[in-house]
Amino acid sequence: MGLVVQKYGGSSVADAEGIKRVAKRVVDAKRNGNQVVVVVSAMGDTTDELIDLAEQVSPIPAGREFDMLLTAGERISMALLAMAIKNLGHEAQSFTGSQAGVITDSVHNKARIIDVTPGRIRTSIDEGNIAIVAGFQGVSQEGKNITTLGRGGSDTTAVALAAALNAEVCEIYTDVDGVFTADPRVVKKAKKIEWISFEDMLELAASGSKVLLHRCVEYARRYNIPIHVRSSFSGLRGTWVSNEPQGDQKVEHAIISGVAHDVSEAKVTVVGVPDKPGEAAAIFRAIANAEVNIDMVVQNVSAASTGLTDISFTLPKAEGRKAIDALERAKGPIGFESLRYDDQIAKISLVGAGMKTNPGVTAGFFEALSDAGVNIELISTSEIRISVVTRADDVNEAVRAVHTAFGLDSDSDEAVVYGGTGR
Repeated sequence: MGLVVQKYGGSSVADAEGIKRVAKRVVDAKRNGNQVVVVVSAMGDTTDELIDLAEQVSPIPAGREFDMLLTAGERISMALLAMAIKNLGHEAQSFTGSQAGVITDSVHNKARIIDVTPGRIRTSIDEGNIAIVAGFQGVSQEGKNITTLGRGGSDTTAVALAAALNAEVCEIYTDVDGVFTADPRVVKKAKKIEWISFEDMLELAASGSKVLLHRCVEYARRYNIPIHVRSSFSGLRGTWVSNEPQGDQKVEHAIISGVAHDVSEAKVTVVGVPDKPGEAAAIFRAIANAEVNIDMVVQNVSAASTGLTDISFTLPKAEGRKAIDALERAKGPIGFESLRYDDQIAKISLVGAGMKTNPGVTAGFFEALSDAGVNIELISTSEIRISVVTRADDVNEAVRAVHTAFGLDSDSDEAVVYGGTGR
């Protein structure tokens, strides 16, 4: 008997019919001889609705109480799914993140998992039950407060439980049939990828691919937990994410794995920075002290006449205000002239482990953008990724142009998006 962890996103449990459909799939896995642990997200847009409600009550919701509110969505899902499974003649028990032993640090709204002690989950499945766990949440090691893991945290919950329980596989169910070479909502001819390495998936996730959260893939790679991404709306085989192809799969590693895009970032430019040692360090120390994560960084060549330079970087839009405030407080000691903030940008990334051994990939990428009339503002590269920042209005056309230029368009039917936003 194998142990399988299944995770269902908000679009999969968006309504009563969806919950019944998920319950049937879970029961089928149990009937096939598996021990089954299920992780669920909040129903549909419940989390967004709770955030809107909180903002109506308080413009700046307190971290602890905000987490307490948001975790209600997953608790609703887990209880309803347990009821639906029992209605099909199988025993199910639901557990909150803290009851499941998901222990985190004390950072509210974006906590990180420190440890998982799934004693109650193990006892439940050993007794023959299906265990259902509320995703996205845990309990802080210090203070024992309820915490949330940030957007997409249910993916991380599922992989962390799979690792702690020594599961054979972690199945991530969403509203598309797997991982595609681009977002099928933007590129209708995107191809489904049969297998992708952890490294390539990490780059796609970090570059804006919505199917899997970056932290989830990182956790799976660390503990070597194979992930099977598939749709809860169909019975099709999905995409395997692992170190090596699974079972009898014979997959030739493609030069290009896919094209990802991200419209959730903003760009900050620090204008007129004195070009001398320590200035960049002071800028990014101020950002780090504000607990803001940054992505791409570019520094211009300093002007000989003034000895000043500009430094630009990208960061999540949601943290833009914090970054600007932190830099304004540090303006005097650093001595820069001004700040520019731009939230109408998009990042486009080309990802593939074969890129580093194939000359011309970079040129082909830039030529495709040029032919589409897309202007490039920032450039960042790694061994298996090229990323550029463009105007947000150009992103869809840019993604389609690059996807076609590298021969990624499918010759078969258009990719199916069953509903929701990709989780």
